[in-house]
Amino acid sequence: MAMKLRVDPVACDGYGHCAELAPEVISLDEWGYPIIDDAPVRSRDLAVVEMAIRQCPRRALFLERLDDAVGAGRR
Repeated sequence: MAMKLRVDPVACDGYGHCAELAPEVISLDEWGYPIIDDAPVRSRDLAVVEMAIRQCPRRALFLERLDDAVGAGRR
């Protein structure tokens, strides 16, 4: 099942720890808030993404499961 990394912008305080832990997936804007690519998390990056989620001091990161129906219309 494909997963996307998301951030709760209200909960995030811009500490930037997530980008230090998962630079392959997360970059920071000029104020230290995460910029996350809209692409699904690659399986090789899943472990670092899960670590970044666990280490977030504000618990602002989470994984969202992609609905199988999203890609069902494409062939």
